[in-house]
Amino acid sequence: MHSAALALTALVAALHLGFLILEMFLWRTPRGRAVFGTTAEFAEQSAPLAANQGLYNGFLSAGLAWGLVAQEPTGPQARIFFLCCVVAAGLYGALTVSRRILYVQALPAAAALALTLAA
Repeated sequence: MHSAALALTALVAALHLGFLILEMFLWRTPRGRAVFGTTAEFAEQSAPLAANQGLYNGFLSAGLAWGLVAQEPTGPQARIFFLCCVVAAGLYGALTVSRRILYVQALPAAAALALTLAA
């Protein structure tokens, strides 16, 4: 169970690193616009906001990575804290932006959190 918790936490960290890349660097590109379903005009106007959001996703990814490499008791505590942050952000995003965020962001983090707490 411990290995599964670590693997799923690593997946969540990788997802958020991917969100950083999409929001900070690919937001205006056809790929970024396709992922988020935006127009070129909207992408251009909202690029600074998306980059800011991408930076926050990077902090979540970094915190989860820290939790994966830190020794006891810091590692598990950091993983629990940052996974809770991801779940909260995912729930808020699902309620305010798109239900898809629930499946892409909140559920993987909730599963990793459950496995972490059970391990």
